Amino acid sequence: METPSEVRDFEYIVVGCGGIGSAAVYWLSKRVGKGVVGLERFQLGHDHGGSQDHARFIRTDYADECYLKLVRHAYTAFEELERDSGLKLIHTTGKLLMARKSESRSKLLAAFYSAMSRENLDFELLSNDEIKRRFPQFKLPSDVIGFYTKEAGVVEAANSNAAHIQTARRNGATIEENCRVVRMEKDRDGIHVLVHTNKGVFRGRRVVIAAGGWTNQVVESLNMKLPITTTQEQHTYVATPNIKDFTKENSPCWQYNSPDYFYYGFPIHGNTGIKVGITASGKEIHPDSIPCEPDHKRVKICMDFLKTHVPKAVGPILYTKTCLYDLTPDRKYIIDTLKQQGYPQITLCCGAGHAYKFASLFGKILSEIAIDGSTHYPIKSFQLDREALTNPNFKPDHHFENITAPAEGLRAISKL
Repeated sequence: METPSEVRDFEYIVVGCGGIGSAAVYWLSKRVGKGVVGLERFQLGHDHGGSQDHARFIRTDYADECYLKLVRHAYTAFEELERDSGLKLIHTTGKLLMARKSESRSKLLAAFYSAMSRENLDFELLSNDEIKRRFPQFKLPSDVIGFYTKEAGVVEAANSNAAHIQTARRNGATIEENCRVVRMEKDRDGIHVLVHTNKGVFRGRRVVIAAGGWTNQVVESLNMKLPITTTQEQHTYVATPNIKDFTKENSPCWQYNSPDYFYYGFPIHGNTGIKVGITASGKEIHPDSIPCEPDHKRVKICMDFLKTHVPKAVGPILYTKTCLYDLTPDRKYIIDTLKQQGYPQITLCCGAGHAYKFASLFGKILSEIAIDGSTHYPIKSFQLDREALTNPNFKPDHHFENITAPAEGLRAISKL
């Protein structure tokens, strides 16, 4: 219920202070100081959304130029936060993507090869023998091949969120925790936006929405509903007895693409366990039901995978942690104003379940759109008017099944 109070005025209002929202507050505060307020539905550092926990991937391997043209800038944005905060937030480990040459998932490696070659990004194709020599932690079938990127690694999620917020506060920003948006509307002047919350009304000239799985709840009062699917995801920490083999110095981040699942793993970071999970494999849920009980079937699938393919990692389970994905039908991000909906003052961002590596950069982009009205970064592919968001008959592709592998990429992996 909305609490009556006087209207509080800010130039810029950010709804949601997770990975992307906290970054938006930070980058706005660098230019406007105390003119920005961040409204967080829960307490800071909560475990309800999708951008908490110790670590997320930061990587350069993608098959679509819409991401590849941004990857260098993603690193630069986090590096500026490191300088501002004095914290080390990126840890380079390299990343190994694996698939069986005989299976359809190997086309992803071929697509990466072609796209990254065009963008002049560094990578290596690894034969089965080369994987075994360089990464003896893995026990793989003889036809598994690899795609290795040395610049990839771990970005500290919880600490980056906190660094964004704490540095923004130093710059003069205001943060309101446990502040749930009830509705939004234009002010009488048609220029400002009134954001009604359980802690009163906030008026801003520009509003940025970075609400993750709660996006549709936030925009409902604007007569909007986006085709965003919220799913319960999870990852498991395993107390390997072979700690030294899985430190960040000795083990890469990794993904293994099978016909059934996209497995992923992290070296030890934040605790003494390796981290393993299956991406975009969870059931659809209401966002308010997170955190919830882990899916024990998926835990067993992950542990069985480790026993077969990474046996030295196997040990007691430390814990399994649930989180939330906010999936668009094509898994592409949303970064756009609501101009077509009649609200040019509002900019919306959705990370589609794989945006943390871009979190600080997206915060910068959102700040530029809010302050300057535009950004020089290439984000046209993330607009609201694309078919995946406007065509109700668009078939969702949450696992990048529709990726095509150019001939040169297929030829390259055929030689391994």
